[in-house]
Amino acid sequence: MLSHSLRHIAPLRAKRAGLRAHVTKWLEMRQTRAALARLDPHLLRDIGLDSARATAEARRTF
Repeated sequence: MLSHSLRHIAPLRAKRAGLRAHVTKWLEMRQTRAALARLDPHLLRDIGLDSARATAEARRTF
């Protein structure tokens, strides 16, 4: 009985770790896009973007 229960723990932990990694990635992308939306036009030019492209990227969904 105990070994049967233990076999199910590892996959659940892996799924939880995968979900945690996805959520972390989404939060990082959200922060990055918010920062992009706040950049001044001269800084956008430095990274090769115009304001329209930066706005479009900042508004993208996941």
